[in-house]
Amino acid sequence: MSNIYDNAHELEKAIRNSEEFNELKEAFEAVMSDESAREMFENFRDTQLELQEKQMQGEEITEEEVESARQVVEVVQQHKDISNLMDKEQRLNLVINDISRIITKPLEDLYGESEKQ
Repeated sequence: MSNIYDNAHELEKAIRNSEEFNELKEAFEAVMSDESAREMFENFRDTQLELQEKQMQGEEITEEEVESARQVVEVVQQHKDISNLMDKEQRLNLVINDISRIITKPLEDLYGESEKQ
């Protein structure tokens, strides 16, 4: 019987070797190699993180912050390389979400069975 952690490490390797991850890596490298794209992307990520931190701390996000974030998103989506990076990230996230559903299926089945009883 194989060790569950060994299987997890094999899954990690499979993700690293996947087409989706390698396309994301190439897109990320393209953004990082262009100074203006890198700055825009870093500004976008900083804005995202600031808003996430506020949400996690239960702080209210102001209309001005929402509008500012919306403007940052609009700008980065217009940059070809950043838009491509975001598309590739979304594709990999879909794969990871599918994997997550697969590996949590035993819990779903277990709790689903207990609800039927």
